[in-house]
Amino acid sequence: MEAILHGADAVYIGGPAYGARSAAANSIDDIARLCSFAHSYGARVYVTLNTIIYDHELAEAERLIWQVYRAGADALIVQDLGLLRLHLPPLALHASTQTDITTPERARLLAEAGFTRLVVARELTLTQIAAIREQTGLPIEAFVHGALCVSYSGRCYASQHCFRRSANRGDCAQFCRLPFTLKDAAGRIVSHEQHLLSLPDMNRTEELEEMMDAGVQSFKIEGRLKDVTYVKNITAWYRQQIDRILDRRSTDYHRASYGHTTLSFTPDPARSFNRGFTPYFIHGLSSAPKATLFSPKATGPVVGRIQQVGRKSFTMHLTHGVPPIKAGDGLCYVTPEGKLEGFRVNRVDADNIMPQRMPHLAPGMMLHRNLDAEFQTRLARPTATRTLHVDITLRHVEDGYVIDMADEMGAAASVRFEAEHQAALSPQQEAQRNLLSRLGGTVHNVRAIHLKLEGEHFIPASKLAAWRRTAYEELCRAGRMLMRPERPGAVNHERLSQIFAEAVQSDSPALKQAALPQNVANRQAREFYAAHGAASVPAAFELNPAEKQVAPTVLMTCKHCIRRTLGICLKLHPAKAREVHEPLTLHLADGRCFRLHFDCRTCEMQVLTADDH
Repeated sequence: MEAILHGADAVYIGGPAYGARSAAANSIDDIARLCSFAHSYGARVYVTLNTIIYDHELAEAERLIWQVYRAGADALIVQDLGLLRLHLPPLALHASTQTDITTPERARLLAEAGFTRLVVARELTLTQIAAIREQTGLPIEAFVHGALCVSYSGRCYASQHCFRRSANRGDCAQFCRLPFTLKDAAGRIVSHEQHLLSLPDMNRTEELEEMMDAGVQSFKIEGRLKDVTYVKNITAWYRQQIDRILDRRSTDYHRASYGHTTLSFTPDPARSFNRGFTPYFIHGLSSAPKATLFSPKATGPVVGRIQQVGRKSFTMHLTHGVPPIKAGDGLCYVTPEGKLEGFRVNRVDADNIMPQRMPHLAPGMMLHRNLDAEFQTRLARPTATRTLHVDITLRHVEDGYVIDMADEMGAAASVRFEAEHQAALSPQQEAQRNLLSRLGGTVHNVRAIHLKLEGEHFIPASKLAAWRRTAYEELCRAGRMLMRPERPGAVNHERLSQIFAEAVQSDSPALKQAALPQNVANRQAREFYAAHGAASVPAAFELNPAEKQVAPTVLMTCKHCIRRTLGICLKLHPAKAREVHEPLTLHLADGRCFRLHFDCRTCEMQVLTADDH
């Protein structure tokens, strides 16, 4: 609800089960309340049912979908194609990023399967997104901000393999945030105890307009288990950035919901949790991120450099434009050993900053602020209102009066009230305007009041107030009638069968990959693929016991490359790269080992289980 108040046109939310954040479940009653609230502004609610489903869960999943539909949800975000064969309500289905939408071929398959929106892979470039939009014609949703999975979504099995916690079941253990030691074939340590798979957070503020022009219609903020202050700040930031573009290009684009948000703070993504920022691969390899080697935790922006260090305090030179350090702030720094250390500020006296416990600081060290106490305190209070403009007209008719109300969503109500016309002995219109404008505590804000009365009419205040309430109830009812769930798509069985037949005979790796059955965990998914002619339907990784897996098994497929991060890329730094002999292996502190495979043709890296080598 705070996301809506701070400007979101839509929100996505997990239901009681089968959402990709198992720790963030919400009741059907919660969802119904959210839908009612969001629809007041013409905003949408998309419920995530984007895990793979086991056979014994299919009936419960079907019941849950019907409950979500009756609660007023506008669409479901799903991964498991087995759901397409269930008895579903007329509810639109969006293809989750977990469905691995990386090519136009994969996108076309999902379009023919009946999906009405595609949430494309985070790794795609502007050119790749534009190609998918052009070849499918479907609305495209793309991520713009938040935590990054290092593997292509839907193709990560490391958590399941190592911890029996499946990312495809909403229970990722964040294997990618662990520290690893990298060794080469000779056993030489290339990198010791660094977070080689932990990426900075996405921030595509500068790319929004380019993404619009590439065909993106929905900008998605990843809020993985973040608190309400994060939701407020990041939502408000992107609302402002998008509105600036819409103001300039109103003939090209328009907003998807209504209402005007007023904020009591200045949004700034650098002041909320972040690991540093990257636009990811939106511009290709030129925008490739480097892993945050020293820590997977929040670092925040640089705030200054240490000048002097005393026994219990220190002084620093603040970076220009940075808000001053306050008591309660969290500061951090990278040690000479490459580790992130942090501390809380207990007190600030003039230039002296006194930590709760004095850390090992030295002059010249750069400090980051990863907890902005003042900003967090401000965001913990009410920080936004969102209102819809409404125009009200009071006019007299032969046997009484009519109140007309119309808002910016297009909702309108005209209610006739029978009453005897009674001439007033004193001016009434100012009081009548004041009474009609009293919509406090509602989503509407009166923009204009028109009184179309011949002369001064006396209407008892209690009667006019009752009329206003009745007319307003009709306006709200009309507004609810305007909100209709998105129209569901239809499965094109003939075209799907043709796509699978072409894939079998084709030499195109992209088409073969697009038609490859993936994460099939139930009989309905198997039958979906088999009915359309898939060559074979392997069982999901989660259904294969570890002891039966044949090494090496691919656990991750990544656009991120450790070689590139460490400056030993075979293309960019061939001389230095030749000093490191493959295969390279990642080692956890507990002794577990994982082999790396580099496909320099596609600039992709795979993390595999270790083989006998």
